[in-house]
Amino acid sequence: MKKSCFIYILAVMMLLSLSSAAIAGEVSQGKCTAYDVENKTVTIEEYNINFSKEHPYGEPTGVISVYDVSTAQIGLKPEPGDILRLSYKVNGNKKTCLKLMNVSKQDLRKK
Repeated sequence: MKKSCFIYILAVMMLLSLSSAAIAGEVSQGKCTAYDVENKTVTIEEYNINFSKEHPYGEPTGVISVYDVSTAQIGLKPEPGDILRLSYKVNGNKKTCLKLMNVSKQDLRKK
């Protein structure tokens, strides 16, 4: 009895851990170049993960990406020049933002 209960609990835990990976999105960070409220899009220049004193948020890569923010949870309003971190999912060639965090404005509030 105890052994079958243990196996059942283990199977449920494995199933839950696999399902959480399926809902997870990708993450990107970079400088906001445009925030279009009417079209509900945000455009960023992506940064890599090479952090340094000169580049505390990563180095600019030159890659420009556009994200649909129509259904996103948005923290502090993004403005051009702000550093943004967003999680998104890819549907075909469209990137749909799930959550958008304004990193540069949050850093200012801490100081």
